[in-house]
Amino acid sequence: MDISHWIAHRAAWSPDKVATRFEGRETTYSAMEARVGRLAGGLRDGLGVGPGDRVAHLGYNSPDLLQLLFACARIGAILVPLNWRLTPHEHAYQITDCGPNVVLVEPDWYDHMDGLRETFPDLTMVGYGDPPEGWRSYEDVLTAKPRACDYDIDLASPMLIVYTSGTTGRPKGAVLTQNALFHGAVNSTAVFDMTSADHVLTCIPMFHVGGMNIMTTPAMHAGATVTILPQFEPTAVLAEIAESRPTLMVAVPAIAQALAAHPDFAGTDLSCFRCVGTGSSTVPEATFTPWHDRGVPITQVYGLTESGPTVTAVPIALGFTHSVSAGKAVLHAEARVVDEEGKDCPPGVSGEIWLRGPNMLKEYWNNPEATAESFAEGGWFKTGDVAHTDDDGWIFVDDRKKELIISGGENIYPAELENILADCPDILEFAVIGRAHEKWGETPVCCVMPKEGVDLTKEAVLALFDDRVARYKRPSDVIFLDQPLPRTSLGKVQKFELRKRLGL
Repeated sequence: MDISHWIAHRAAWSPDKVATRFEGRETTYSAMEARVGRLAGGLRDGLGVGPGDRVAHLGYNSPDLLQLLFACARIGAILVPLNWRLTPHEHAYQITDCGPNVVLVEPDWYDHMDGLRETFPDLTMVGYGDPPEGWRSYEDVLTAKPRACDYDIDLASPMLIVYTSGTTGRPKGAVLTQNALFHGAVNSTAVFDMTSADHVLTCIPMFHVGGMNIMTTPAMHAGATVTILPQFEPTAVLAEIAESRPTLMVAVPAIAQALAAHPDFAGTDLSCFRCVGTGSSTVPEATFTPWHDRGVPITQVYGLTESGPTVTAVPIALGFTHSVSAGKAVLHAEARVVDEEGKDCPPGVSGEIWLRGPNMLKEYWNNPEATAESFAEGGWFKTGDVAHTDDDGWIFVDDRKKELIISGGENIYPAELENILADCPDILEFAVIGRAHEKWGETPVCCVMPKEGVDLTKEAVLALFDDRVARYKRPSDVIFLDQPLPRTSLGKVQKFELRKRLGL
């Protein structure tokens, strides 16, 4: 039984219950089921998408994206939500890697994707609204005969490919099965005590597993209502809180801080919230204070793309006293902090976080080497994140993956930016590190040593990234070095020593 059964069941159980709210429009569960059925029929019968085929999506948050997820589940297809902040060059790599049959595109990206048609002549492009010549219309796809739940599609079917950067600078596609989403929904339901009476506000990107799976898909499993905002804008979020009175919301640290700093925050009634979830990076204690002062408990969630993401969390009942902790393992997951030999660390001793559970990725798409390297004996996934526990077993994250920069909740791997610096013949040595930023948490900074006799400017270095990476990945500054980078005996750059040298 595939996870689109959640929608079919709710349509039969409580047909008039509002499933989603978006830009003033409400969609009941019965209406959502009808749309999921037609979309599943259009994909399968009209576009020839079958089990295991990939369907990409490029656009903002919307009920259409959520319906597409369940339509893909119904026919056993795999959804690939594309990060709309990326450049055509970056999207071309991901499309080449996962080989989708179809990509559904919102109008803001018509030109963006139309420019890739020569590169992908066999890719069917479907546009919402009035698409370019040669594309298919989304409304035409919806004219197909509806498909009911197919009981031959089971939870073992791959459901999502979500791209996450790797230390090589090349994104990796984490494959999550329908079973992973099911257990993720059960886990989140337990963490947030979620019921059909809840109302979730989704304002973080649904192309991330956080936006899609911490609360949004669990709300569908619980039969709750989800208000979806196309993208984060603090004025709009606070206005929505005042108007629709949600009970639950996820806000990564940069978003929680941006809302608390907004002039309308003090005058917005927050008493509707049972809880606000946060996470995606180490969370400064200052993030919690403005919300705690307003009587809102904060539940910190720890996880990553590969875990779907929720794997540890703080119970709502401890949302005032334990917010600085990443919590304990959720209902259907295991978490350990281990030393270099894979043995459990005693309380207070830092080690690597290892995870295991049915919510974990099945594999990295077309990357058996990375898959094998990521798992230890016994099926434990090695996160690379460093943490310690206290005497009561609460987990505290000390540091993120060694190379990872998290800016405004977005993951940035220095290797991807360093590959671009490597193409410049005027640069002798280079490294990219994170620097603290008041608004975004941190931003990438280029550390560069020009070749002897070369007059290299900051503007010239930053121009190397034009049209090569998304705006949020672009370095904010260039630091010119007057001595070589610190390295290990094997030649690896010691970035912790570089930060120390630069006072960062």
